[in-house]
Amino acid sequence: MEFRRIDALPPYVFGTVNQRKLEARRAGEDIIDLGFGNPDIPSAVNVVDKLIEAAQNPRNHRYSVSRGLPNLRKAAADRYWRRFGVALDPDAEVIATIGAKEGLSHLLWVLVQPGDVAVVPEPSYPIHIYAPGLAGAEVRRVPVSADTTYFERLEEEVARAPRPRVVICAFPHNPTTICVDLGFFQRLVAMAHEHGFLVVHDFAYADVHFDGYEPPSILEVEGAKEVAVELYTLTKGHSMAGWRMGFCVGNREAIAALAKLKSYLDYGTFQPIQIASIIALNEGDDHVAEVRETYERRRNVLVDGLSRNGWKVERPSGTMFLWAPIPDPYQEQGSMAFTLDLLDRAKVAVSPGIGFGPSGDSHVRFALVENEHRISQAVRGIRKALDRL
Repeated sequence: MEFRRIDALPPYVFGTVNQRKLEARRAGEDIIDLGFGNPDIPSAVNVVDKLIEAAQNPRNHRYSVSRGLPNLRKAAADRYWRRFGVALDPDAEVIATIGAKEGLSHLLWVLVQPGDVAVVPEPSYPIHIYAPGLAGAEVRRVPVSADTTYFERLEEEVARAPRPRVVICAFPHNPTTICVDLGFFQRLVAMAHEHGFLVVHDFAYADVHFDGYEPPSILEVEGAKEVAVELYTLTKGHSMAGWRMGFCVGNREAIAALAKLKSYLDYGTFQPIQIASIIALNEGDDHVAEVRETYERRRNVLVDGLSRNGWKVERPSGTMFLWAPIPDPYQEQGSMAFTLDLLDRAKVAVSPGIGFGPSGDSHVRFALVENEHRISQAVRGIRKALDRL
């Protein structure tokens, strides 16, 4: 039988690594998993307590609303005002989503269809590539960069027929950890106004940043709401990955279209989760700071340890990842073979760069999802395994 949309999807390369990791653990091996970006830091205690309290009220077990509770949308708007100085109308410019991936995927359903074009970054978090493809659009890839080369390539794409309807970006960027300043977004917004496309900015790592760097929201740019939407999530900064609580904010026409689609598809996240998420947004700034400091310490342990091993890597200013070029003596292996070699010999799981697009094949991605002791153990395993360094 033919399955029309999923038959076009390539094999999920991360599945190969996960299967090998599972087999090793079943054989009794201690595998340090720095591959899957699954946050291990607990959610805030007061947020968990509120979840329990709300779940004990039977009224909260009924259907909720697909747009999100009014107080939840207000809390998201208040967070944007405190953090970015961006004023949002909770009723027209904010919608709750069941995590950022659901929000992005359904947003693309209302933005593009067969015959339309979406521009995505390369390399890229996979959903950025496949969400517009699953909606039927032609996907064009532009190498991700924080400098003028990005805009030069983007100019080439918007000049080609048919012109892009959507441009997707994500900064701080997964997997490359590239960060941008407000000037980057000012230029992108100006280009969107000139050429008539909508910018979809995945702001998943808004709250994970280091060394004095503060990631800007694209909505800080004057006129951005006319040409942009942004996806914000509690997954990383609040360490609430399994809760599936995200938001799409910005352009009110796009928000209204997404709300109409979601009214047919879902009744929103479980209401106790929404209620607890209000507490996270209103009272969680200190917890976000603690999460950020934890990732910064882990980053330093990993970067410093790899450097002592002779594996030179850049210290990222944002995200919970390390994007590491495969050392020269191992480059010919490619990222998949190198990843499996690390798993077999160092007992460390990472993500092969090829899983993020062809241009990622010279890199692997480390996720900072183990404590400092375990990361130090991983560094020692890598030192023994990479005997050609």
